[in-house]
This record gives sequence, C-alpha cells and structure tokens, in this order.
Amino acid sequence: MTYPIPDNEVERNEAVRAYKIMHSRTETAFDEIGQLAAQICECPVAYVSFIEDDQFWFKSKYGLPEEFEGCPREIAFCSVTICGTDIVLVPNLAEDEYFKDFAFVLEPPHFAFYCAMPLVTPDGFAIGTICVMDMKPRELNFEQQESLRRLAHQTMAQLEYRRRIIELDQALSDLDNAHSSLAKEKARADNLLTTILPQSIAQELLDNDKVAPRFFNDATILFADITGFTVFAEKVEPAMLIGMLNSYFSEFDSVMEQFGLEKLKTIGDAYMAVSGVPVLNRLHCQNACLAALAMQFVADRKKAERQKLRLPFFEFRIGINSGPVIAGLVGKKRFIYDIWGDAVNVAARLETHSEAGRINVSDRVYHQMAPYFEFTGQGSIKVKNKAPMNMYFLDRLKENYSENINGRIANKNFLSLSNPMNVQFDE
Repeated sequence: MTYPIPDNEVERNEAVRAYKIMHSRTETAFDEIGQLAAQICECPVAYVSFIEDDQFWFKSKYGLPEEFEGCPREIAFCSVTICGTDIVLVPNLAEDEYFKDFAFVLEPPHFAFYCAMPLVTPDGFAIGTICVMDMKPRELNFEQQESLRRLAHQTMAQLEYRRRIIELDQALSDLDNAHSSLAKEKARADNLLTTILPQSIAQELLDNDKVAPRFFNDATILFADITGFTVFAEKVEPAMLIGMLNSYFSEFDSVMEQFGLEKLKTIGDAYMAVSGVPVLNRLHCQNACLAALAMQFVADRKKAERQKLRLPFFEFRIGINSGPVIAGLVGKKRFIYDIWGDAVNVAARLETHSEAGRINVSDRVYHQMAPYFEFTGQGSIKVKNKAPMNMYFLDRLKENYSENINGRIANKNFLSLSNPMNVQFDE
C-alpha cells in the first residue's frame, strides 16, 4: 500500500530530526496531553505521534498496548494528517474510501473512528499528530474539535520548549568542552609520554622540560633478534611480517613488565631491554635471566602452535651482559630513552654469537648466576681493545630452584632467596 507524501517531505523530515524526538524516552508532559485528549473527546484511545521517513512512532499513547510502539507509515492513519495543516476527522473508517481497507480497521482492534490534528512547526512543517480514536463510529462536537486543536498547539509549544532546552544543554556542553580542551590535550600528551618513556623519566621531562643523563654502576642488558630474518622478510607479505612481529614482541613486552625490565626499543627484528635502569634494582641480573627464559618459552610455544597450522614461525637468539651504563634521553620531537656503554656493546656481540633458541651470557653474568642456573660453556669471543671474553649458554634454572621440569619457572626456594617481586611466567 502506498501512502500520501507531503510536497515538502525532505524539509519536513529535517524538521523532525531537529527536534530530536524520535525514539526519545518517555516524558510525563506528553503522556498527560494524550490522556487529556482522550478525556475531552471521550475516546478510549489517544496518542501523540511523529513520522520520519517511513517510521510512524508514538511519543505517548493512551489506551494502546504497552508493547505497541509504532507501525509502518503505509498503514498509519496519520500519514494522511501530516499532509495538511488542519484537523482530519473520519466519523466511520469502514465507510471511508481511503481508510476502509486498513489492517487496523478490518482486523483487531477494529478501529471505526479517527480524528487527528497535525503538529505544525513555526516554519510550517507537519512533523506529527495528536490523535483520538474509537472502536465505534462517532462524531466530535465543535468544542471537542477546538479543544483538540488547542492541545495540538500546546503540544507544539512543549516541543519548542523541549528543543530550546536541548539546544541550551548542547551549548553548555560545548562550552564545557571548550574550557577543558587544553587540559585534555595536556593529559593526552602526558599519557603519551608515559607510554613511550619510563614513568620516572616522563615525569622528570614534564617537571623540568629535560632529562639529565645518569650513570648506573651496574645494570643488565638484554638483546634478542630473529635468526634468518632477512631472508624471511624478502619472501613474505608485509602485512603478515608486521603481524608476526607484533604477536611476538607484544608478549615480550608483557614479559618485561612482569620481571621489571625496561623495554628500550625495537629496531627491525631486534629487541632491546635493560634491567636496573632507570630504577635501581640489585636483582637486575637474575630478573634479566628469568625474563630471557620466559621469552624462550614464548617463542617455543608459538613455534609449536604455528607448526601445527603449517605456518611460519620465528626463532630468537638472545644475549645478556651486565655492567655500567649511561642512560639518557635523545631527541626533541620524538624522544627515545636509551643506554650507552661498553656493557651494551658486549651484550650485542653476545646476541650475534648466540644460536637459535639459545641464551648467550657473558662471563660476569655466568659467575653471578651460577649458583641458581645451569649453563653450558661455548668458548670465547674477541672484544675490541679487550682480552677474549668467555661466554656461556643459559640453559635453565637448577632443579632445586625450578617449579617445572623445563627449568623456566622459579619456585619458592629461589624467590625466597632475594626476590621481592615474587613473579612467575605460566607455562
């Protein structure tokens, strides 16, 4: 069934939307207007309705089921009413040429009488109706019709008042947003700093607009990279490559947070972190070793998962060294917190001399951690301007300090020795 459409339908719909009335919450003022219409006209059904595009929706209703919220516009009696500006009265719907075949006339609730007054905006757009209906044919006297007209005017006045309140609320909200915009921007900048820099360094930068370089007598540096990455990167799709790197490095980030290491940066397939910087920690070496074992577990787990799906996987080689470092902030627009020193260079050399799936540590790390971890010697490397340096593979925690057979999770015996963090990495 087709329905009549006003000549100004496009503008009329814009007017409806301007009042923000469609599907709004229940409001007592409109409910009372509907009830008053029913009482004055002595009808069992009354409602205030609006029409937007093909939607016919009740703002308030009296004498209709609670679940009845509207109907398609093509079967709505008020589709006719909004095409004019004055009252529409149909004493007997069953005898009306247009309405007699309507579903609600032929079927329950078998409406027989209809009278409605359009709700016309100050600009002349009929956006809805106030209507009364009955299940038997009838008439409205002159006073009742005039009362329905006046109720329509009052409803429109309520709509205008409501719109001004909404506009005022919006203006006040915009003003509040404008007043708080600078504070929000500053908060975003501060939050961004804390995500890219250690919290203490970010705070120092915010407080002093600079970060003073600092010397640390002892820290432990961890490097990791992917074996065979260059060849792999030449053959794989960029999106897949980035996705795999993100998958691995995201879990590594969680490991660093768990064991108190500070992730410094990633460069291509290389991952760098430090323990004991910028917050001093006398357990920096053992925490770095535990973190390396956890990284090893992440890589092994992902390898097993991806092999089952016949997907490519990464294998990492890791290098760890302890020693003095200088830490500071580099850059003015894109800040990087970094460390420098001979200990950093040695850690990088240890990583390049490691093997896939192995953790290569310096002689100093070995001697500090030998009481707690098992190691395998693997010879020495030449370091510029220094004597050859011994290196060792970190294999696992010793059995009496390990929670599981793989030796990657510290048990209570180990944690009770000196580690106040009491952290574990679930396997």
